[in-house]
Amino acid sequence: MNTKEKKIAAALAAVAAYIQQEQEVCAQAPVTAMQDGPGAANLNLWGLSGRQSMMQMRNLMQLKAFDRFR
Repeated sequence: MNTKEKKIAAALAAVAAYIQQEQEVCAQAPVTAMQDGPGAANLNLWGLSGRQSMMQMRNLMQLKAFDRFR
């Protein structure tokens, strides 16, 4: 097994673990939603991760933009 195949296998294992973790959280979500009340939202880890990365990228762009004025 060469290094490229090892990297692909590691990436696929990480994605599989992430999906399994999200499924476990979603399986527990109805229980916590019932405890929190009817207005509780379901937790979507993929969406949360995407929003977090977008905010981080915007923050980095802002830091670079303001770096010119120093």
